[in-house]
Amino acid sequence: MRPSNASAPRPRSLRVRRWFLAVCLLCFPPLAFAEAGPLDLTLSAAGIASVVIFLLAYALVMGEEVLHMRKSKPVLVAAGLIWTLVAWMYMRAGLPDVAETAFKETLLEYTELLLFLLVAMTYINAMEERRVFDKLRAWLVYKGFSYRSLFWITGILAFWISSIANNMTTAMLMCAVVLKVAEGDNRFISLCCVNVVVAANAGGAFSPFGDITTLMVWQAGQIPFGGFFALLIPAIVNFMVPALIMNFFIVNQKPESLTETVWLKRGARRIVLLFLFTVAISVLCHSVLNLPPAMGMMFGLGLLQFFGYYLRRSLPRSLERKRERYSRRGDWRKLEQLGSVVPFDIFSRIARSEWDTLLFFYGVVMSVGGLGFLGYLSLLSETLYGGGHPALANVILGMISAVVDNIPVMFAVLSMAPGMSEGNWLLITLTAGVGGSLLAMGSAAGVALMGQARGIYTFAVHLRWMPAILLGYGASVGAHLLVNASLF
Repeated sequence: MRPSNASAPRPRSLRVRRWFLAVCLLCFPPLAFAEAGPLDLTLSAAGIASVVIFLLAYALVMGEEVLHMRKSKPVLVAAGLIWTLVAWMYMRAGLPDVAETAFKETLLEYTELLLFLLVAMTYINAMEERRVFDKLRAWLVYKGFSYRSLFWITGILAFWISSIANNMTTAMLMCAVVLKVAEGDNRFISLCCVNVVVAANAGGAFSPFGDITTLMVWQAGQIPFGGFFALLIPAIVNFMVPALIMNFFIVNQKPESLTETVWLKRGARRIVLLFLFTVAISVLCHSVLNLPPAMGMMFGLGLLQFFGYYLRRSLPRSLERKRERYSRRGDWRKLEQLGSVVPFDIFSRIARSEWDTLLFFYGVVMSVGGLGFLGYLSLLSETLYGGGHPALANVILGMISAVVDNIPVMFAVLSMAPGMSEGNWLLITLTAGVGGSLLAMGSAAGVALMGQARGIYTFAVHLRWMPAILLGYGASVGAHLLVNASLF
């Protein structure tokens, strides 16, 4: 238990060791966490070992591109080891039930987010399977826009689409368009990729559904659903400033027009409407019924399953009608395509969810929850927010999210629960969301495009535009402080 003379002056060596840990935590904000337990174990062997385990695991995560090892593996192992050490220390202290309760509470937080994200990913995958995104890409290709028009169209679409779809899917869709239209012009492709990454990250910052971090803040009750839209202008500034600078470096030529015909699969438009209805139900569950948003999303998943059942049962009749119609027209091309139609399978869409990301999220949440229970929460909270300058701390954490994933950064802040105004909660939401744009490896969108446009969009290419992106970062923070001054 905590010593009764905790207020007495600490020995110099103890103060030095605590300061060293505080510096480590400042550099690695994921080490901040769920509410501390009754035992202060920050300087125990188990506590320090847990910190080392997490740092080693996160070093492996940051080396994902070089090691070709999925990022979920090291954090899953780290979570298991950390909670084993936590349980062992509390069993030695005669408090085994305390550690068990803390683990279950942390697991519940993760489960709510897991179910929400799983449904959202399933809907996105269903729309992809129904060729909604292919239709959009084909339309852009068919129009034969100039390079400058394509640069702005893909950026603007990435900004708005990422407010409802995840930034990685959005960025990959826009990258596919650029690769198709500007094939062979690597300079323009790389420039568009940088713009798309910045736009996708900025677009996710002003919507509760745009990014995992905004979803976390909303579900934690720190900002109401409508409150996020106060970040719209700062998000637009974050996207526009670097885009305007990059615009001057575009050779404005017109690529050769391409023809690509894409037909939406049956039910595509209705699935889009179902997704919008599910989002609305989720919002109402949280704001009116005070239930977790995950409940509304799971209800929407049930509706999608019923619709999928309808699509499968009615498929033979639909194919027969189409065969008769195409035969009368003599449209042999469409008749041939009917032979390759595959029934809609909802569970195959669930299976195609980004399970590596979901498992990585589990490892991070459980690891940071364990470290917080060991007692690092108060230490990091005092280091970052104890000086009375939460805005400065939030800006710094946003820049750190370019190196450290924004999920643990946001989970750290939520777990510390510093007494901040709504304006400051919006500020950390903005900076954690757009800070990842500073480096190619700072966001899922950037990492995905480095693989999709391999050898064209690289870490070094993105780094060249970092000054322009950093200028946009600073301008967006300034815009928020100015436009939303009444919220501070």
